[in-house]
Amino acid sequence: MRLQRLWLADFRNYSHLELELPSGTSLFVGLNGEGKTNLLEAVYYLATMSSFRVNNADSMIRTGPDVAEAVVRGEMVVDQREVLLEAALRSTGRSQFQVNRQRVRRRELLGLIPVSVFMPDDLVLLKGGPGERRRFVDDALSQIDPRLDAARSNLESILRQRNALLRQSRGQIDSEIAVTLDVWDEKLADVGERLAEARRNLVANLEPKMAAAYQEIAVKSTSVNLSYESTWSPGELGEALGRVRQEDLRRGATTVGPHRDDVSVVLAGRPARTHASQGEQRSLALALRLAVHRELADATGQSPLLLLDDVFSELDPERSKGVLKALESEQTLLTTAGTLPPDISYNARFRVADGQIIRET
Repeated sequence: MRLQRLWLADFRNYSHLELELPSGTSLFVGLNGEGKTNLLEAVYYLATMSSFRVNNADSMIRTGPDVAEAVVRGEMVVDQREVLLEAALRSTGRSQFQVNRQRVRRRELLGLIPVSVFMPDDLVLLKGGPGERRRFVDDALSQIDPRLDAARSNLESILRQRNALLRQSRGQIDSEIAVTLDVWDEKLADVGERLAEARRNLVANLEPKMAAAYQEIAVKSTSVNLSYESTWSPGELGEALGRVRQEDLRRGATTVGPHRDDVSVVLAGRPARTHASQGEQRSLALALRLAVHRELADATGQSPLLLLDDVFSELDPERSKGVLKALESEQTLLTTAGTLPPDISYNARFRVADGQIIRET
């Protein structure tokens, strides 16, 4: 599987772009702010119908008079056949998606093009709050099993409506509110259990892959543990919601459920978030991304498209060498604003400047 051609119209700082891409590694060189990350974001959006930077389409539409939508189109080779994907991002109304000129729903595209992205901001996976890690796991799940993307959307909808009811109650409960809460609790328990089980299974699969990847990147043998943390036991979310109902009424919010869960990373027996050095945290974040990359390959039977956004800028030579050795993909798009590790090789080099991309080699 690979991306042969990419077209952009009014996406970020690209008013118009046509790009032909080879197999192997394509290197994109340019100063910060010229559009390198925007390019990777466009490719990621084409594969997942979501951004790794923002949650709304407006931010990805180029600013300008009479610009109301952005278009991302890609010609892919999937299982030795050509597939044309297109996404139209709109500032008003829903974005639209097409496969071979036929309109499809977003969920019909999820999982078709597995993609992995590595970014300098990945430190947030270690240093950020639980929401960052939940989103990371859920994004991976959406590619492995697109049905779980629907479960996540359903969970968010149920939580919005349950929380609205809790706020409306103003801390008081009558028979009508109690009956309605029972309905929402049943729905939340059903969807929440399914999503949490999928998360637990994925985290369990990722743990040995992450431990192996960390040893490859850090070039040292240190124990790495990854675990899914929840305040309720599997199969008991309904009971847990009943136990905290009075507290939820008092707070006007749902205090237990998969939206409060976390993923714990432990290095050498100590929490990595508080005890690992920044260099160790960076290696752990890369190892976690690499674990997902390998899990996607195992789950889909395809080599995921690999997007590397200036990941070597913060790594010392030894760790850079470990990353290069560990990464494998049929096609890689790599950006840099500075010097690359000497061992890196590429099939094509492009210059990125002011929303224009020119092939140099």
